[in-house]
Amino acid sequence: MSITVIVLGVIVVFVSVGLLAFVFMKSNKVQLTGKTDEKPEWMHSAPPQETMNATRADGEGITSFDHDAGERLAAPFAEQIEDILRAKLDSDPFNKFEIDFGTGKDGSLEIWVNGKMYASVEEIPDAALKQAFGDAVAKWNKQK
Repeated sequence: MSITVIVLGVIVVFVSVGLLAFVFMKSNKVQLTGKTDEKPEWMHSAPPQETMNATRADGEGITSFDHDAGERLAAPFAEQIEDILRAKLDSDPFNKFEIDFGTGKDGSLEIWVNGKMYASVEEIPDAALKQAFGDAVAKWNKQK
């Protein structure tokens, strides 16, 4: 009788381990899009190179946007555009602008230039900065 119990116990353990392994294998096949094996659109593209460079420089690895301490937080796409604009401005030896994007209490985009808030690009008094902002938006749109 004790040998029968041991044999049945061993069989139950093997069946349990086999079922557990099957469950783990199936759990690794998560369907993010429903019925297909394709990735959703938001997973097809990486963040802009400027964002990847900024997050790597901060020792954060690669994240979808770069947010530094003391900086206002904006939507991820706006933070990516800010990274593109900052990289462009930082490469200019005559750069005189400190840029930060933020989200207003009403959810609108705030553009901070040298500590002053502008509600839209049109309000920015410097034509070259407006052009650089437009170029950054165009570059972000092109990669998406």
